[in-house]
Amino acid sequence: MATSVRLDAETEGRLDRLADLTGRTKAYYIREMIERSIEDMEDYYLAAKVVEDIRAGRETVSSLDDVERRLGLDN
Repeated sequence: MATSVRLDAETEGRLDRLADLTGRTKAYYIREMIERSIEDMEDYYLAAKVVEDIRAGRETVSSLDDVERRLGLDN
């Protein structure tokens, strides 16, 4: 799937230099950066969505004591 990305001049220059110095393509480094950071971004943004839902009352929370009691672990 083709996707286009606009970069500021400084970032594109850094990417150009990296590609030139290593003999790899800019696309290679863009893929690498995405693959290495997407999990962290998913964690962050999905957690932020849950927090938003909790604050808006669309998601409920339970205390550890409640969870232990429901699971019969409150011995």
